[in-house]
Amino acid sequence: MLVLGLQGSPRKNGNTNYLLNLVLEAAAELGAETKPVQVPRKNIKPCIGCTNCERKGLCAIDDDDMTAEMYPLLRRADLVILATPIYFYNATAQMKMLIDRSQTLWARKYKLGLVDPGRPSRKGMMLSVGATKGKNLFEGMALTAKYFFDAVGASFESRLTYWRIEAPGDIKKHAAVADDVKMAIHGLAPIFSRKKILFVCRENACRSQMAAAFARYMAGDDLDVDCAGSRPAGEVNPLMQEVMAELGYDMAFCLPRSIEAAVGASRPHMIVTMGCAEECPYIPAAEMLDWELEDPGRESMDVMRRVRDEIQARVEALISRIGSK
Repeated sequence: MLVLGLQGSPRKNGNTNYLLNLVLEAAAELGAETKPVQVPRKNIKPCIGCTNCERKGLCAIDDDDMTAEMYPLLRRADLVILATPIYFYNATAQMKMLIDRSQTLWARKYKLGLVDPGRPSRKGMMLSVGATKGKNLFEGMALTAKYFFDAVGASFESRLTYWRIEAPGDIKKHAAVADDVKMAIHGLAPIFSRKKILFVCRENACRSQMAAAFARYMAGDDLDVDCAGSRPAGEVNPLMQEVMAELGYDMAFCLPRSIEAAVGASRPHMIVTMGCAEECPYIPAAEMLDWELEDPGRESMDVMRRVRDEIQARVEALISRIGSK
């Protein structure tokens, strides 16, 4: 599973960064892959209010890190952590640009009617520090976080907020922070204990992407689902995206990955191959299944639909089998 930490403070080694690192370290100890992102160091342009995302499902700004990196990470993440100090009762300007650009993900759900397969099981956590002691110091940020998590397809599970944190190192002196982090991660324990299933095909552009999407949507609360390719393509197949959209599944921003990257993050309990079993590395104790499925990558829409439907049926049967054990 992937824990994505979005750090919004312009201070490289400030209190917010320290707090986020504590949470990421706790998640890593439970076996999660962690990815910290220093948002102020990213090239993220502000939303221009053009409504292109609401009409076409894509942001008109396609030459920055939001399009190239952040949308794919937000889609792959199982836990999204929004970490920011309070500036005028809300997020920093740098973090706010990322939040505003999540309108693209909101539009794909609420304007185009497409469902991100990770939405049913993805979680969200807010971390924030502020310099004053005002009663409502974090309420504006909490409301923003609520709607940000909804836009990126995550349930708002928990928040850690700390008053009177201003000088460098203040958070380190806070007596309760270590215990708070442990309790917050403990509250999310079920997502760290899921069995991992890895779907593999050659290019990770069609078959394994569809299988992972079905499995994640149907059983993401119980299974840590990933997919990979023995020879990853540069991008996923657009016909695959079209036929999945016919069933309401949103496959935008999916990126092919290598088997090495997927296995290196965390060892799978089960590997399902689709035409590349001989190229899949041996994983001790992992159950191996091979589904003989034709490669629809260069075939017609009808072939793609037929393979899609067969994969859906096989995933449903597999989930039923796993659940009956």
